[in-house]
Amino acid sequence: MALSVGMTATASFAQTTTVPGEQVGLATGAPLPEGIYALNTFVYRINENTGPGSVDVGVNIPVLVWSTPLVPLGGRIELLVAPITVFAFGKNGGPQGARDLSINVGTFVGGIWAFDLGGNVGVSLLGGVYLNELNGDRGVLVNNAGARIGSPVLPQLASNTYRAGIAISYTGDGYNLTANLTGNFYDSPATFGGNNFAGTRGPFIISDSLNLDLTATKKFGKFEIGAIGYGTVNLDTSARSLAFNNRGNFSLGGLIGYDFGPFTAQVYAARTVATAVRRGETTEVWGRLIVPLYSPTPVAAVAPAPIIRKY
Repeated sequence: MALSVGMTATASFAQTTTVPGEQVGLATGAPLPEGIYALNTFVYRINENTGPGSVDVGVNIPVLVWSTPLVPLGGRIELLVAPITVFAFGKNGGPQGARDLSINVGTFVGGIWAFDLGGNVGVSLLGGVYLNELNGDRGVLVNNAGARIGSPVLPQLASNTYRAGIAISYTGDGYNLTANLTGNFYDSPATFGGNNFAGTRGPFIISDSLNLDLTATKKFGKFEIGAIGYGTVNLDTSARSLAFNNRGNFSLGGLIGYDFGPFTAQVYAARTVATAVRRGETTEVWGRLIVPLYSPTPVAAVAPAPIIRKY
């Protein structure tokens, strides 16, 4: 659970802090069985921009989930923590090419309240916050000659990101049909703490945003295959906003997964089919591992006592 960024030699444009597509392939509406789970999702974004200072972007999203034994009003409580990292990889050599860099996103802490409605249908509510003001980073893009060419790279991290979501899933007959709506909300205008070098402090007007992640997959034995779609909409695209002239985008693609027993692996890829940004088309390749770490030991059944009769 993290964020996405697109950069050229002279500018960066903001999107929702939660990466569009990060929940694709997960039946996020269905409650998890009690236990502890580790997930790691990585996305590599190949940008169409190829000019001086252009970069490709990677985001690593490790998540630890505790599906608790608490079920108030019939809904299971699940707690999450996710420390996220963004990477930028320069696409060109020479003095005008961008150096690689990494940026810390504020650790996400949150919870899910998930209900089994019967008939293989589940609905969940999510709430949480990315603690950007505690341990987030603004990021400064530098070329190979040492000149600053982009700062801050992620101005939306000037504010904590408050996250809310609702998901619905159907998981019968090996299907995963899931729609997940996520909202990101900011304290805006917002500023970074510390020194204001090269205009990196702010204030910044940050647009609230909505994401929609869609999954339609089917399992065949240990294999899973299907279609995916995801996108984001920025709610404030005025001239003062970080999302100026960037209403959003939407991508379509496919997913394949395999259950190895101790863990499950998924790979999916998508291509932008609609965007409000000139040359904003991207191809994204994702990989994910899902590892159950702990589940309560089931109580052993007591063997029935033999019936003895005497004749």
